[in-house]
Amino acid sequence: QVQLVESGGGLLQPGGSLRLSCAASAVTFRYYDMSWYRQAPGKERELVAGINRFGDTTSYADAVKGRFPISRNNAKNTLYLQMNSLKPEDTTVYYCAVGSNWASKGQGTPVTLSS
Repeated sequence: QVQLVESGGGLLQPGGSLRLSCAASAVTFRYYDMSWYRQAPGKERELVAGINRFGDTTSYADAVKGRFPISRNNAKNTLYLQMNSLKPEDTTVYYCAVGSNWASKGQGTPVTLSS
């Protein structure tokens, strides 16, 4: 079973940019579709973006479309989420997961927007 470790979150001002990374433990990473989710404490989780195993098909939630491109490097077993034009409502914890398997997520990385 692949293990996932998210990183790259932080505190910044609205309008800024961050790149989140998700490091996978298994070389089989290249065989999996991958996703980014976000969930604030006490709130429902939201699927932010997805990418197929080849990296040539992506999908996005309407709230982030055009701002958060998802990408992957199968040679490095790493998934990315480039977060641009960040808004206060993007504040939450971000998780990567294997496809739609929420149970596979890592520990998450927090992103906080504050002016």
